[in-house]
Amino acid sequence: MAHDLSDPAGPAGSAAPSGPSAHGPAHLTYPWQPLPPEPPTPRHVPHREPVGHHSDLRVLRGAYRLRRRTATLTALGYFTLFLVLSAFAPGLMTSTVADGVPAGLLLALLQLPVTWLAIALYEHSARRHVDPLADRIRRTAELDTRRGAVR
Repeated sequence: MAHDLSDPAGPAGSAAPSGPSAHGPAHLTYPWQPLPPEPPTPRHVPHREPVGHHSDLRVLRGAYRLRRRTATLTALGYFTLFLVLSAFAPGLMTSTVADGVPAGLLLALLQLPVTWLAIALYEHSARRHVDPLADRIRRTAELDTRRGAVR
């Protein structure tokens, strides 16, 4: 069967590619072929950094760090004071405070309330100073998620 030279499909029955290929830019096969549509221009969105790089996160980490250190040093500081007094001031620790209760026992029993106080102050200051920051960052992250911001 002879091939008809006027057939634009060619010998294999396939049309010549008219779009861009891996071999180079797009070439129009026929002069009457319409031009490919241009890609749409991106919508102008004001540039905002996503939450992951926001300075509020650094402030939040610093606030948590300060509260953790304060609470930890309060509890450990009292315990270290108790140990140092036990080692280097045995006369003070064995002295009677009231009704035969030695000062060492009283200081040991005060360890638990001091720890509770450190925890209570941590929670109070975190609720007052850190939680509002965390809420603001959470709201900003939700807005970025709704807007489709890249993290």
